[in-house]
Amino acid sequence: MTVQIDRLPPERETTLLATYSGAVASTRLRTLAVFVAVGALYLLAGWMAEVRPLTFLDNIQNFTAYITQILPPLTWANLPADLAAWYWGLPKWLALLAETILMAYLGTLFGGLAAFVLCFLASANLVRSATLRFCARRFLEVCRTVPEVVFALIFVIAFGLGPMVGVLALAIHTTGALGKLFSEVVENIDMKPVEGLTGTGAGLIETVRFAVVPQVLSNFASYALLRFEINVRGAGVMGFVGAGGIGQEFLVAIRNFYYADVSAILLLIILTVVTIDLATERLRHHLLGREAHA
Repeated sequence: MTVQIDRLPPERETTLLATYSGAVASTRLRTLAVFVAVGALYLLAGWMAEVRPLTFLDNIQNFTAYITQILPPLTWANLPADLAAWYWGLPKWLALLAETILMAYLGTLFGGLAAFVLCFLASANLVRSATLRFCARRFLEVCRTVPEVVFALIFVIAFGLGPMVGVLALAIHTTGALGKLFSEVVENIDMKPVEGLTGTGAGLIETVRFAVVPQVLSNFASYALLRFEINVRGAGVMGFVGAGGIGQEFLVAIRNFYYADVSAILLLIILTVVTIDLATERLRHHLLGREAHA
């Protein structure tokens, strides 16, 4: 059986083709305009930031020369002795690395506890007072807007050098970052258990304890582990401003041109961060997977 397809009248076909071609041309023109605008902004940003590609190319050999200088002189024939000489300060560096991890852990713990309390006050579905929500949200914004290094510099002036400065700086920034994430999780919960408890006369604390926390606990733990990864890297930088840890020893090696020590400490930091990242990633996936199968 043959099906005959009727053609449009030539005038109608010409009109539709012209309309389609015009729409396609308009879309291409808008796309081109967007690319041109993005490219112009990119060039403007590079000019204002004083990005000089030619200067980079002219001085790239200085970077490669420095990398060559910090590499240790290892030989297969004398590898154990060369490694021992390269990591001559391993006991001291491991102690400082443990101090750095402890700073990150305490900063995450204290900041996470503060964020846990404040996130409920910043959630629109739990707190009806607009003033209380506004104050809680603005406080969290202040905590996460100021970089940890700035807080550390302020605390160094106030409390002197030491790991406590790094813990305080990390805790404050963690409070703001986790408080924001936690409040978003709370605002996306199922409200039926909350409404049921509220209808029986339960207060905010009872409602949070029995209706909210069971729904958000695994997500909270996942975000806290992710923040711990970030804080481990941040704690290493804290030493650059006198907040203790492996970062301070790393800065001393750079300033005194102890090239072998620079590469040894840098490799130690990289291995530690990668190990912690892999471990916390497995824990986070386990928590999220367990929640998905619950």
